[in-house]
Amino acid sequence: MAQLYPLKFVPILKERIWGGNRLHSVLNKNTGGRELCGESWELSAVEGHISVVSNGFLAGNDLQEVIEIYMGDLVGEKVYDKFGVEFPLLIKFIDAENDLSIQVHPNDELSKVRHNAYGKTEMWYILEADPGSVLNSGFNQPVDKEKYLAYFHAGRLTELLNFEQVKQGDVFFIPAGRVHAIGKGILLAEIQQTSDITYRIFDYNRKDKKGKERKLHTELALDAIDFSVRDEYKTQYSVERNSSSKIVECEYFTTNVLEIDQPVVKDYSQLDSFILYIGVEGSCVLSWEKGSEEITKGETILVPASLEEFELTPKKGTTRLLEVYIS
Repeated sequence: MAQLYPLKFVPILKERIWGGNRLHSVLNKNTGGRELCGESWELSAVEGHISVVSNGFLAGNDLQEVIEIYMGDLVGEKVYDKFGVEFPLLIKFIDAENDLSIQVHPNDELSKVRHNAYGKTEMWYILEADPGSVLNSGFNQPVDKEKYLAYFHAGRLTELLNFEQVKQGDVFFIPAGRVHAIGKGILLAEIQQTSDITYRIFDYNRKDKKGKERKLHTELALDAIDFSVRDEYKTQYSVERNSSSKIVECEYFTTNVLEIDQPVVKDYSQLDSFILYIGVEGSCVLSWEKGSEEITKGETILVPASLEEFELTPKKGTTRLLEVYIS
């Protein structure tokens, strides 16, 4: 069997009512002239939206087919034992030209019962934000179902929500159950469980092209919402240059920031997981014994678990990557 190598995939572009043009103008995506392109699914195993390899001899094969052939060599033995041919993460770039709806995602248990699917825990890394741009993560005061419904029916739900101004490099971890929304003027990378289940709570009374308001999932959301309040919602982290700096670690994924200004050798012989690199600043070359691939801002690459040692070399100045795997 031919040896595995770092895989790139054809982005899956999604029009959204709130989308813009920064996926093209900033991240160099071929949006096909779409005016409201809100999402680029970089790596997806969602049914009906499975990513297709774009480089090397596996080009044209979809992600599920490649896992069927290479199994643990691609994703890691423990990952394959748990998830089989379904890749466990969904990677997106999101361009919010306008506010997204206020929403919540169910956890694994609720998703299993209602949808026979996984829940949706996710995280955001801010690539760009217009001055004054805000997002919602969680509540700003103690809330229970009764208080929530009272404010909801009075049209005052946003008064309960925690909104924060954001800037480039900010990170927010959004566990399943946390009410959240991306605000207008924000471009971000999203790392999440493989799930496309969203309960829309409030949509600012917006109407689509046909003059219809989008459906809300008020009753479904009630049982999914975590009503607890936290002192802080933004993830605090520090970066040690030329070393993997952990920003998020949970049962579903670990994400590091890797900022490099010189060649860095990575040895993951003890990991037993695939590794994803998501380019968020600059560009670099990923080199291994049999070849090399460039990673530029806006690109995502899947390093197979069987490729345990490789080198990352910045092309010019400083390169920043998100490094994602399953611990």
